[in-house]
Formats: sequence, structure tokens, C-alpha cells
Amino acid sequence: MFGRAPRRSDNTKYYELLGVSKSASQDDLKKAYRKLAIKNHPDKGGDPEKFKEIAQAYEVLSDPEKREIYDQYGEDALKEGMGGGGGGGHNPFDLFETFFGGGGSSRGRRQRRGEDVIHPLKVSLEDLYNGMSKKLSLSRNVICRKCKGKGSKSGASTTCPGCQGSGVKVSIRQMGPMIQQMQHACSDCKGTGETINHKDRCPQCKGEKVVQEKKVLEVVVEKGMKHGQKVTFPGEADEAPDTVTGDIVFVLQQKDHPKFKRKDDDLFMVHTLSLTEALCGFQFILTHLDNRQLLIKSEPGEVIKPDQSKAINDEGMPMYQRPFMKGKLYVQFSVDFPESLSPDQIKAIEAVLPRKPTPKLTNAEIEECEETTLQDVNMEEEMRRKQQQQHAQEAYDEDDDDMPGGAQRVQCAQQ
Repeated sequence: MFGRAPRRSDNTKYYELLGVSKSASQDDLKKAYRKLAIKNHPDKGGDPEKFKEIAQAYEVLSDPEKREIYDQYGEDALKEGMGGGGGGGHNPFDLFETFFGGGGSSRGRRQRRGEDVIHPLKVSLEDLYNGMSKKLSLSRNVICRKCKGKGSKSGASTTCPGCQGSGVKVSIRQMGPMIQQMQHACSDCKGTGETINHKDRCPQCKGEKVVQEKKVLEVVVEKGMKHGQKVTFPGEADEAPDTVTGDIVFVLQQKDHPKFKRKDDDLFMVHTLSLTEALCGFQFILTHLDNRQLLIKSEPGEVIKPDQSKAINDEGMPMYQRPFMKGKLYVQFSVDFPESLSPDQIKAIEAVLPRKPTPKLTNAEIEECEETTLQDVNMEEEMRRKQQQQHAQEAYDEDDDDMPGGAQRVQCAQQ
């Protein structure tokens, strides 16, 4: 005897709760639920009623049979008991723990979380300035669809005799008088705690429960991102039975730039001027990271001193997630002095730039002085040499302090 056909009711509420379209894939549903469940969990200050509604929506839409009923007849049909009942029969905290491996509640069985897969991604300063996207092909393990991660055709398995189902073995190593216990994954069952009969193994995964799959991910590098920043793809790492899938994480690694240095949202560069340019004025064209041509010039009559810096507003790096705001571009000027000057050049310069008045020395005063010789010196090497001497002296002093009986160096007094 057939019952009455269920009346149609609203079949969009659950999709709206999760913020997805009715054509959303299981991956889309999973990502939406993961994000909303964390945000609205009561342990994190969320609304308990909202949390229950989100869990109920995901429980229904993640089950193909319940989703089909909901899409055709709406929420009322599920409440009337079609397809094994509606979405209100399970504890939302149990669903959260099953999904997140324990999450923020102590109820229910804790599920192991898979490891994240970390990939470094080399990017140029131009990429971080302009933004870019790159498609990358990766191989990962996914649960075998043929056996649904059981590893066998029948779904049956037996407890591994090698580890008695624990998934680990303990080996004992003696090191002299010491005995060391070492725990490692069981080699017979590969840490799963169960074995599958050879004849019953799934023909697709050969009993491994997972198969390899090619996955293409599009990594979007936004304007203003920084060295070391991460781009995360939740739940895209290797899958494994009874395990919450970890994330694939790309860590940005900025390559050195030949012209610019970056610090936070500012850019720094060094430009060398000739002595004539430093004294008489300069102008030059700078090609920026987006290929714009900037004209940089001094003010009329301005003199640029060695190591002097100038700033250009709004020509630094775009600010992350605020790309229309930019930092500053700092230009430090170095001045290239000539190696020597001819007598004519000296006279010409003295005529334009009079010497600073200095007291005239008499021959008698000069004869009373000791003559010196100026030598060229590399200050970096000079400071390095002094540091080495200081370290050697400190090491020598420490050796004296460690002498037996606390003996000290004795200096002879002058008679």
C-alpha cells in the first residue's frame, strides 16, 4: 500500500545556510561547512542555534540520498521520515568532531588529522607588486572510490597478527648497560592495524585503500603579499581512511631583486651620481616594477650629499588586501668622486668654490711637527680584523681563568 506523495516545501534553505549554490559539489560543501563550523562553534563564541542549523544542513546535503529527497520535496519530507529521517537526528558536535578530528569539543571519538603538505613557491618582487596566478600540477593520494577506502572487495579485513591491531611494533636495542625501546609503524600492515586477504584485495588500489590522482591547483598571489606568507588549500593533501585530510600549503619565497630591496610596504634603492650631477643637478628615468617610467630629478640649485636619501610617496609596495594604498620608495644617493684632479681642474674648481679659510702655517711650525703618511683603508676589513683580535684576546683570558688552582698570571714589578 502506497503512502501519500509528500508535499513540496522550501528546498533552498540548507544551501543558503552554507552559502553555496544548488549545483555545489561535495568538495564545495565540505569547504563551506568547514569554514562556517569553525566560525560559529559555541566554544569560539558562536551562536549555538546557528551552529546546529549549519550542521543539519551539511548532514543532509553531504548524503546523496537525503540531498535528492531535499532537492525534490524540501525539509518537510525529511522530517516525515523519508530516506532514513531528516537532518536533526545527530548531535552537531559529533558531526563537527567527525569532520575536524576533535575540534573544540570533548564529546565523541577523536579522529586523527592527516599531515599538511608544504611546498615552497619562488616568486619575484614583480609578482608580489603586480599580483599573479600560477597553475601547478600535483600528485596526491585519494581514497579508492571502488572499495571506498576498505582495501578489499568484500569490505572485510582481519586484525594484523604482527602488531595485534595496534599499528605499531616495539623493538628493543641494547646499548652497553642501557636498554632502549623504539616504537615504529608495523611493516606488515603499514601502521593500519589490519590486513586484507590477498584474494580479496580491491583490484583498483591493490589493497592500499588509496590511489594516486593528479590535481591542478591555481595559486593566486595577491598584490602586497610578503616573503614567508602562506597560500593554503584546505583539505587538499593526501587522503587516508578514518583521517581528516590535511591542507596543501604554499609558502612564498621572494627572490632577490637586482635593483630594489623591500622592507614591509616600502621599497629601497641606491642610485649613483657623478660629482658633477651631485653639485649641478641630475635627472634620470627609473623603470618601476610594473614597467612604468618614473622621471626622477633634483631641484634647481640643489646639492646632493653622499648617502643622502629622498622619498617618493605612494611608489612603494601595494599594501596587502588594500592594493590602492602603497608605501614609499626611498632613493639613497651615492656620489662617485674622481680618482684625481689635474692642476687646471683644481684651479677651475677653486675659482667657483673658494677654499675654506685656514690659518697659514709658518716654516718654524711645520719643522716642529712629525710628518705622517695617509694610507688607503677598507673600513669593513679593518673592523673585521679588530673583532678577530678581540675574540682571540677573550679566548686567551678564558684559558688563564681555567688554570689549576685558580692560578693567576703574575706580573714582575719593576725594580
